[in-house]
Amino acid sequence: MVKLRLYPTPEQELVLVGQGHAARTLWNLLHEWYTFHAPQRWPSIAEADEAIRQARREIDWLSALPAQTCQQVLKLYVQAWQAARRGARRRPHFHSRARTRLSIDVPQAGAMKIARLNRRWGEASLPLVGRVRFRYSRELPGLGDQAPAGRVTGARLVRETEGWYAAFRCAFQRENPAPGSHPGPAVGLDRGVAVPLATSDPGRPFVSHGPWLHPKERERLRRLERKAARQRRSAQRGQPASSRLQRTYAHIVELRGREKRRRADWHHKVTTELAARYGLVGVEQLNVRAMTASPRGSADRPSRRVAQKTGLNRAILGEGWSRVLALLDYKAVERGGVVVPVPARNTSLRCSACGHVDAKNRKSQAVFECTNPECGYGPVNADVNSAYNIKTDAIHTYEWPRGLACLTALGSRVDGRSVPAWRRRRPRRWLQPNRQPNRVVTA
Repeated sequence: MVKLRLYPTPEQELVLVGQGHAARTLWNLLHEWYTFHAPQRWPSIAEADEAIRQARREIDWLSALPAQTCQQVLKLYVQAWQAARRGARRRPHFHSRARTRLSIDVPQAGAMKIARLNRRWGEASLPLVGRVRFRYSRELPGLGDQAPAGRVTGARLVRETEGWYAAFRCAFQRENPAPGSHPGPAVGLDRGVAVPLATSDPGRPFVSHGPWLHPKERERLRRLERKAARQRRSAQRGQPASSRLQRTYAHIVELRGREKRRRADWHHKVTTELAARYGLVGVEQLNVRAMTASPRGSADRPSRRVAQKTGLNRAILGEGWSRVLALLDYKAVERGGVVVPVPARNTSLRCSACGHVDAKNRKSQAVFECTNPECGYGPVNADVNSAYNIKTDAIHTYEWPRGLACLTALGSRVDGRSVPAWRRRRPRRWLQPNRQPNRVVTA
């Protein structure tokens, strides 16, 4: 998928907004129809398609939506139910007007007639909209001599906080290198809050970033949120939001979108650099969803320190731990590297030099010092020590995929000390690395 910025005229933008709301409303109508018949009898795709055709002949606002887009909405809705039955995702739900991101599918790329005007601009035809310009910031396959081989199969138009984007679906063949063919060294990554990424590379132990929003932007966001709270208190219950409250929400969304784009930009740059430099990357197996669960208890069993846990959850979600791992996974495969997940147990309490595990090793959040009198390793940064342990566990897990390595006494040779002899245990299935074979990628 290649995502490029669209620049429609004001008249074209009004048409796109109308089509986006029509596609959202069609989803809601299909959801009402399917849930009304469920679970006694599920309507077939042919019945739903015939109902949509009849509705487009009788309803004016639905006839403004292209027929191919209506069929795509039906296809996506049916696929959502199929995925829910498999347990891959939750059930389809109602799409609210205020909280749903507008999107329009254009399944037929031939009718778009994509053309490149110059080095920076391109143009495409959108159904019932006309020719719309887009920023040519990335190469589309099959367009020009310098473009990669392949073709554009379709597009999805998405409305973001700052404007419209076209996510072009591209099909091309690419042979991935064999897993483990990357010549780079191994590294361990420890994800945190105080330090976003700590590595076992002595040349670059910390990978950090600045605040996603500048101090003045953060202060403006705080003022807008307080203003929105006052406006909500003065609004009448059951009535729609006033125009002033909607404008306040629009300003908040603008700042939140800016924060989101800066975070995504940092994630892509860092993961690309890590995948290009290292051949084996060890990461912790963290259940982020469980770690960031709501800290509020029940009336019978109230939780303690709710405000502190809420702030920690917000900080973890703000760093995007899951997104870093998802981006790093596919970028390492494209370059012949491997990402090896290892259990997170005792990685922050184990000494990377002697393998001694003790809760007292962690002097504070940032300081680690081994309490073993025969070792005396430290004081060092606790996140870096954890990254060394993750690296060692990942190497042993990758070399012994059946899980025969003992993960309680593995040192990282960070200071030239000898590593204790490791004992063999019964094989464990969760020690097998996530190896991905060579495959043909279709984006």
